[in-house]
Amino acid sequence: MLLLAFAESIQLFPDGTLFIHIGLILVMIWVLNRTFFKPINAVIDRRSKQKVGRGGEADDILREVIEKEKQYEQTMRKARGETYEMIERERAAAVDARQAAITGARTEAAELLTREQKELRDQIAEARVSIALEAEKMSDKISGTILKV
Repeated sequence: MLLLAFAESIQLFPDGTLFIHIGLILVMIWVLNRTFFKPINAVIDRRSKQKVGRGGEADDILREVIEKEKQYEQTMRKARGETYEMIERERAAAVDARQAAITGARTEAAELLTREQKELRDQIAEARVSIALEAEKMSDKISGTILKV
């Protein structure tokens, strides 16, 4: 009951007690900063500095990893480009060889055709001569047979 009576008497009115309360709060903040927050902040600062120190090493390692990754990618691009160039050269050589084989086969076929046509013309000429001689022999035989009768 006494506590309730005391609680009812504590009411803030904008008079001089307000300044006393503000002063007490400021003193309490100052005391807490000195006794509680300052050591905690010191520990937090030390930890953050240690992390920064380690983080610096981690940053160096990260930079090194990034640099090596860039070198790896550049080397891979270069190797891939060289491979594509080599494949293109091989493909061009294969196309040239195929074209040469086709040209050679066409030339050989044309020569064979020309040779066979010449041989055929020679055979035709021989056949005409042979037929002409046969025709003359037959005509002589027929004329001889007709005249004997």
